[in-house]
Amino acid sequence: MIEVSCNDRLGKKVKVKCLPSDSVGDFKKVLGLQIGTDASKIVLKKGYMIYKDHITLEDYEIHDGSNLELYYA
Repeated sequence: MIEVSCNDRLGKKVKVKCLPSDSVGDFKKVLGLQIGTDASKIVLKKGYMIYKDHITLEDYEIHDGSNLELYYA
């Protein structure tokens, strides 16, 4: 299990526990349940790169303690 932090820059910072083999889409579903937002409205970014739903966290090299930027579509 890894723990990834998501910050929406509006004061909401959420820590999500997941597996490195989970896809970004699965991660968004868990995150959506924690913050009460539909997963289809969540956009995850790091810098200028937008994470695609079908690629795993491991492939994006997201590890324990990583920080992601949370945006709403």
